[in-house]
Amino acid sequence: MNTNPVGNGEFGQRPANTGPIVPKTASEALRPEAGTPPPKRSRASRSQVVVFMNFVISSVMLLVLAAGVALYFGKQEFTEPGPSANGDTFLVKANTGVQDIADQLERRGLISDARVFRLGVRAFGNDSALKAGEYEIKPRASMRDIMELLKSGKSVMYSLTIPEGLTVEQALQRIADEPALSGDMPSTTPPEGSLATDTLRFTRGATRQQMIDKLLADQKKLVDEVWQRRAPDLPLASIEDFVTLASIVEKETGRGDERSRVAAVFLNRLAKGMRLQSDPTIIYGLFGGKGKPADRPIYQSDIQKQTPYNTYAINGLPPTPIANPGRAALEAVANPSKTDDLYFVADGTGGHVFAATLDEHNENVARYRALQKKQADDAAKAAAAGANGNADKPAADKPADGGDSTGGDNGDAGGDAGDAQ
Repeated sequence: MNTNPVGNGEFGQRPANTGPIVPKTASEALRPEAGTPPPKRSRASRSQVVVFMNFVISSVMLLVLAAGVALYFGKQEFTEPGPSANGDTFLVKANTGVQDIADQLERRGLISDARVFRLGVRAFGNDSALKAGEYEIKPRASMRDIMELLKSGKSVMYSLTIPEGLTVEQALQRIADEPALSGDMPSTTPPEGSLATDTLRFTRGATRQQMIDKLLADQKKLVDEVWQRRAPDLPLASIEDFVTLASIVEKETGRGDERSRVAAVFLNRLAKGMRLQSDPTIIYGLFGGKGKPADRPIYQSDIQKQTPYNTYAINGLPPTPIANPGRAALEAVANPSKTDDLYFVADGTGGHVFAATLDEHNENVARYRALQKKQADDAAKAAAAGANGNADKPAADKPADGGDSTGGDNGDAGGDAGDAQ
């Protein structure tokens, strides 16, 4: 007897079947029944949009992964030591883009990959920060090191020195011969004495005209500045005369301790109406801006040659300076020593001895002649027997030695003709 309620689902009990019972054959009874079917896919999961989005997301993830890998290795290459074992100089011309710079660096063997350099520069936001100039790339410099160097603008610097006492023509020749400069020389030569004596620092590619313009501007500024501070009683009519006399002082002595005294001699002579009688003016009158050849002495006959610059033959100052005076010579003329000196002669040691009277000057000249004779005798004794160091000099026109041109009947200022260069 079944005491369980109908449909309570207890074990051993079959739930009530409200439908008719259909008998099965033996084969049907032995056939396995079908399992529970899987749930049907929703329409949303079968949408093409969803499929496409899945593809896009997957692609993006792959790209991000690939970019991360590339970024990692690119950064490594950008910061690791470079391929150049010796380093080199590298010139960046004005208005050169990053791509051209990168290609040139790669061709020169200074970086391993132009693309990595270009992308690295842009990643750091320096695409327009690289400056023109010539740079010294150190051995094994990384791409980042090179980027920072080109960004800094710390170019290789060159020097051009214009020493005191050069003529304008000689100074221009130095500028023309400087290989790191570019451009042509000017078609017109600046006035004598108008270039500053200085050492200029510049980068490769600077023009020759730029150097000349700076030297002109610097000299004008210097001359104006020193002229404004001059002593009030100078016997000079103009700033042009000031520069002319300074150029003579520049050529007469290179010793800083006697420039102002040499200037005083010439200024005292001008005040008394005496001729300056300066040996360097003879040289400029004969050879101009090219200067005297090193193996060509001043002859006695040169002292008497009539030129507009020979202050043995003309009164007052020459028509123009005879060289580019430096600051020290300009300062010496603007504020000379307070002396009565009217003469000076070489002392044989690179300096000069000064005198206020002609008698004292002649004594100094005599001592200088004796010193020269002793030096000549010593040289002759040291020379090989029979050597004649003066064989190529005409006896009738021997070199001036400061003695033959400074007798008591001459009374010139310098008295060392033949020693001036």
